[in-house]
Amino acid sequence: ITAYNIISSIFRGMGDSKSPMYFIAVACVANIILDYIFIGLCHFGPAGAALGTTVSQAISVIVSLFVIVKRKTGISLKPSDFRPKRNVCGTILKIGIPIACQDGLIQIAFIIITIIANKRGLTDSAAVGIVEKVISFLFLVPSSMLSTVSALGAQNIGAGKPERAKLTLRYAIFITAGFGLIVAIIIQFIAEPVVGLFTTDNGVILAGGQYLRGYIWDCMFAGIHFSFSGYFCACQKSILSFIHNIIAITGTCSWCIPDVKAVLEYTISYGTRNCNWFSVVCNHLRYCIFDSYKERKTHCITYKQRCSKIKNLKIKKMRKTNRAIEDCDILDGSK
Repeated sequence: ITAYNIISSIFRGMGDSKSPMYFIAVACVANIILDYIFIGLCHFGPAGAALGTTVSQAISVIVSLFVIVKRKTGISLKPSDFRPKRNVCGTILKIGIPIACQDGLIQIAFIIITIIANKRGLTDSAAVGIVEKVISFLFLVPSSMLSTVSALGAQNIGAGKPERAKLTLRYAIFITAGFGLIVAIIIQFIAEPVVGLFTTDNGVILAGGQYLRGYIWDCMFAGIHFSFSGYFCACQKSILSFIHNIIAITGTCSWCIPDVKAVLEYTISYGTRNCNWFSVVCNHLRYCIFDSYKERKTHCITYKQRCSKIKNLKIKKMRKTNRAIEDCDILDGSK
């Protein structure tokens, strides 16, 4: 999986997001076939399912390596490429460690929410489990914007076109906010039927509908949040995303933990939604501050460059004047 993610990131960095999708499709088809072989024909049981998944992922990696070598991408693999280079590793870790910590802490926050829900009984626990599955599916659009904005933003910044990176961020926010708003409005009317697809228990359907109605608004806020995170990762400032995620996670837990005995609708779902709204506000302020700092820095650099050019022109002019004076002196002496 790690190898696949690295190779997929390379393809996305080159502007090709279709090839990783094809590699996943190969892994899915291989997984289905291998599950039939290992579980059905060979009767390996759960071990066969695990083996099928592992082998299918390995097949996907082999196919992706073959494509990246054979396709004319300008990328070649040599034994020397597998030797770690300190400066390259440092750059990768500088961006990667905050992102890894951010994702890890988000998962810890969800574990805490699950623990809180489990303490409330079987009904609330089942409701949270169902809603989390629905939300994880709907979050495919917002979460994909993180990698999209990150890849396109990094390309444009690397090409010396930061304005296009900002434009990418703006359109990503419009897309995710629009998608989240439409889905949130629709869910307000069909929350119980959606939960009812997974269970026939009326108590679970009622609690899940309440939770889903409150939680679904996070689809809009999280989309904006992910878009900003992708932009800052493209600017090599992933530490900023890490900091504001810590704020959001702390806020969510502080909203949820004191109200363990309250109604499900007004604790976990509204705590998550309100803290993500606060996170969006922090993101916007951080973007404005970061953007103004970059502009001031660029202005200072431009001003220094202008001063340097003017100074160089003055020096050249003085040298020409001195040469002209020396030539006149030489001519006077010869006369």
